[in-house]
Amino acid sequence: MTEDAQTVATAEKIDKSQAENLASQINGRLGGWAAAMRLHFLHASGDEVTAELQVGPEHLQAYGIVHGGVYAGVIESVASVGAALWARRYNQTVVGVENQTSFLVATREGRLTATALPLMRGRRTQVWQAKITNEKGQTVSEGKVRLISLDQGAGLAGETVGLKTSDG
Repeated sequence: MTEDAQTVATAEKIDKSQAENLASQINGRLGGWAAAMRLHFLHASGDEVTAELQVGPEHLQAYGIVHGGVYAGVIESVASVGAALWARRYNQTVVGVENQTSFLVATREGRLTATALPLMRGRRTQVWQAKITNEKGQTVSEGKVRLISLDQGAGLAGETVGLKTSDG
């Protein structure tokens, strides 16, 4: 089998596995910011990611509404998960390089749902669009995230890029 044929065969295997919902696996390994914000993934694939959070005191700023950084972080989180699942087919990881988030409707409480979809996916960069809705279905925030794909062994901030988990 030629190298190109092997690459295609590997990508096809990954495509089939990515069609599965990997949300439970992601939730089981969640750490860092997403865990601190109590973000819960409902669906995760290389084609779409959905997550939710119940607004609590840790999400609010001084005026009692959800902090804009929460919206920006959730949008970056769901976009990054989708982009990372897509990049696996090339044995790559991704990191965000740009996040443009708009805050549309002030929110004080309730359950928020974030959904991310790809706008553009290439071998070196991806752009994902995400929106966050409230329980009434209103879009409370929306944004775009541009991510760069890094090859295995690439360095970033003085370390080799790799998944960090709460268990070490």
